[in-house]
Amino acid sequence: MRRILLLMFACFMSMSAQAVEYDRPDSSTKLIGTMEYYQVNKGDSLLDIANRYDVGLLLLMASNPGVDPFLPTPGSLLKIPMQLILPDVKREGIVINLAELRLYYFPSNSDKMYVFPIGIGRVGRETPKMTTSISQMIKNPTWTPTANIRREYREKHNVILPAVVPAGPENPLGDYAMRLSHGSGQYLIHGTNKDFGIGMRVSSGCIRMNPWDVEWLFHQVSRGTKVRIINQPVKQAIEADGSVYVEVHEPLSRDEDQMGEHKRVSAPDQLLAEVAGDVRARQLLDEALMNQVGLPVQLR
Repeated sequence: MRRILLLMFACFMSMSAQAVEYDRPDSSTKLIGTMEYYQVNKGDSLLDIANRYDVGLLLLMASNPGVDPFLPTPGSLLKIPMQLILPDVKREGIVINLAELRLYYFPSNSDKMYVFPIGIGRVGRETPKMTTSISQMIKNPTWTPTANIRREYREKHNVILPAVVPAGPENPLGDYAMRLSHGSGQYLIHGTNKDFGIGMRVSSGCIRMNPWDVEWLFHQVSRGTKVRIINQPVKQAIEADGSVYVEVHEPLSRDEDQMGEHKRVSAPDQLLAEVAGDVRARQLLDEALMNQVGLPVQLR
């Protein structure tokens, strides 16, 4: 009965140390992957499990409400959010959906696509929505913290940052960075020298990736690669066979007062029209909008 655990390498999706790879669907479907499960071993934490499957920590927690992130019960079965609905956006280049803390990469002329967990800007330092492209590829980047960041480190952490942090193990940008052409070019997709923060809102506005993920992506893209940053907490899939799915993520907090509070989210009109008159489907939709577990739910 636990054999579901052995389906990690199902035909729809495969995992490696570099990336989570999916078969790229045609335009008739938005639902990809299969649900995975993991039986907790003694000593596991949710961060360990998130890194093992290359998923975001907050998403793993949302998918398994009530589970202690530090001491999950040995022997319990966790849902691993490997099945997902593609966001409603053109499938090319890099797509970042802030609400789900995921980065999608759609290489050109390929029947594969790739999905990564990311860290994004925290409240007050939000990562903005944008349509842009990669303007610079940087290996072993240096970090030039802004005056505001240097003041924050000094006041909150009693740390005096230098004007420029050289490349190396103390550099929070990690070993690879891709600069976005938006505005003054202050936003980067980069690695990290920390063992936490992926799948969370922790950065000063940049997009943070696991070291192994950003290294892989760095060698796949180039200057000019399109980047779209969107914010879609509700994703829907109306499939060719008539089935309807919804995937709901917790909306991003806009200020400190909203953090920790349940934030309501509405369904798009198209989805409401699809379930109109179907009492059971509408009930399932309302539950999904309330629970916000970040997993696809079949409405009918």
